[in-house]
Amino acid sequence: MPFNKLFINLIVSGINVFILARYIYLLYHKKISPSLAMWTFFSLAVGISLFTYFAEGEHSISDNMLNFTDLIMVVSVSVAILIWGDHSTRFNRFDVGCLVAVIGIIAFWGISSNHVIANYSVQSIMVISYFPVLGRMTHQKKNTEAFSVWIMMLVAAGISLFASKGWLASVYAIRAIVCTGALLLLMVRIEIVNRKNADSLLH
Repeated sequence: MPFNKLFINLIVSGINVFILARYIYLLYHKKISPSLAMWTFFSLAVGISLFTYFAEGEHSISDNMLNFTDLIMVVSVSVAILIWGDHSTRFNRFDVGCLVAVIGIIAFWGISSNHVIANYSVQSIMVISYFPVLGRMTHQKKNTEAFSVWIMMLVAAGISLFASKGWLASVYAIRAIVCTGALLLLMVRIEIVNRKNADSLLH
């Protein structure tokens, strides 16, 4: 493996270890209330995405390190939410609706023999995975996530582009950048609006 690729993969892996540790710490201390639905969908989609990536051609784990380390992270976070999450982290009606869409896409993957099309379908699951947390934060007008975690996820996705091999790996990273960036923008907007409202009450 070329040194630059090894170096990038080590950075991506290290960032995901930090994200996992930070997320579990914040969850355990009740500083965040993440959506279980989002991380459950992530776990399903990331697992299928990695499987279809390997099925599409001759690849190694190092060719799509972001996808591989993401799988470890999202499954671990899902388990942590089940253990330490409060009642607000559980599935609601909107999440169930998203789950129906996810199951439909998985059913398509199960009957499709085209791993490339299936992989693109999985990327759509990853996009749907953000809907529960986006919906919750918009409805509650409250930021339930941590900036440190999502900024590092954005950084990891950006760095992984330099070590990705194959179009599917690039699509995975680009999708992560776009979705994570959109979530961060919403988080920033909510924080700004809440601060303005707090200042207006003081004055």
